[in-house]
Amino acid sequence: MTLREILHAHAPTLSLESTMRDAVDKMDIYQFAALPILDEDSKPVAVITEGDICRLADKEGSLVRIASDLAFDHATKSPTVAHPDEEVSEALHRMLRSGLTVLPIVEHQRYCGIVLRVDLMQAILQDMATDRA
Repeated sequence: MTLREILHAHAPTLSLESTMRDAVDKMDIYQFAALPILDEDSKPVAVITEGDICRLADKEGSLVRIASDLAFDHATKSPTVAHPDEEVSEALHRMLRSGLTVLPIVEHQRYCGIVLRVDLMQAILQDMATDRA
């Protein structure tokens, strides 16, 4: 099974102009704990996570204080990405070794979706159940 078969093609993203408030709003509305930040060519240039926001809010002493900051300024730059034809098990092992919770999927230098670590675990378990049937 490949990432193409399970990726979230219509998952929310942020732009370089998105604020921390935008990130929190999208995480809440879409129930994604991490969002890729795309440049003007739809290339993922950073990823911001709920953990990043929480750590920063704790450090600054207030979420309100950072609400208008650009999300890109506090995100992980040059994120690890995968190709949609990568095998699910290979991607999961890479994510586990790196401590990643999300993996943006890129084809021809353009973002085409995202997978969550839990998506990969679910796909492997589902595939195993299908093989037993």
